[in-house]
Amino acid sequence: MNLRQIEYVVAIAEESSFTLAAQRCHTVQSALSHQIAKLEEELGVVLFERTSRKVSLTLAGQAFVEQAKRTLDAVQKIYVDVTATSGLVSGRLNVGMISAMTAVDIVSSLAQFHQRYPNVEVGLKTAGSERLIADVLNHRLDVAFIGLWLDEVLSGYEYIRIAEEALVAVLPMSHPLSQHKELSLHQLASEPMVNYPKDSSARRQTDEAFLSAGLSSNVKFVVDHISLIEQLVARGLAYGIVPEPVAANFSGIKAIPIKEAPKRALYMIWSKGPSPAAQAFMSLIHELL
Repeated sequence: MNLRQIEYVVAIAEESSFTLAAQRCHTVQSALSHQIAKLEEELGVVLFERTSRKVSLTLAGQAFVEQAKRTLDAVQKIYVDVTATSGLVSGRLNVGMISAMTAVDIVSSLAQFHQRYPNVEVGLKTAGSERLIADVLNHRLDVAFIGLWLDEVLSGYEYIRIAEEALVAVLPMSHPLSQHKELSLHQLASEPMVNYPKDSSARRQTDEAFLSAGLSSNVKFVVDHISLIEQLVARGLAYGIVPEPVAANFSGIKAIPIKEAPKRALYMIWSKGPSPAAQAFMSLIHELL
């Protein structure tokens, strides 16, 4: 048994796919499968149940992964502790962010970080808040920037709140409601809307706001990136509800306050026991805020 095999097992377990695990581990699927087969033969157990549609852990596989994650964390800690003694920040920094991030210019921050710490390999991923939280908890990301309801419970990771933002309606310039100085959810409820997928925090924010008013929204378009909301609204196909600083960066739309507007909070989150690279990056963010 070697560390590479252990990494492969954890990757397959987390991705539920040999193909995605091979991509994540920067190897070909045949090599990954061969190593898993060798490991199963050595252990005398089957770690994965394989079907044409999915890959899942056996009971033996679950026990293996539980110990494997601890082993990989311990190995990473050895590396971090040893390199830290030299005073040189190196290794890898994986950062995640939602597409509607306004409080921090992530790209500029990463550029500054790279200038200060050129020996750190930097990666960036955009996704919804829920996926980013899962990636931080599973140590696939070191730091992530997410947006949640003000009263949502955060647990299992460290965090700081970096901003609060009110949501506003964004409408096509030619929309009849675009002449109003303020709108209510009742006025918006029947209008065609563009929104995020149902399992996202952003979608819950708007759905619950309408529900609290005894209404439901008329969602016609479901997208996963803020730029698509801007395009659909600007083309007159729908209205959207977005954070006020996000709307300020849109073109070809009219942003109007909503009477019952919910607010969202932006957070920087990180896993417990951050690496020196993650600590250095978070220190930079504190400087910039």
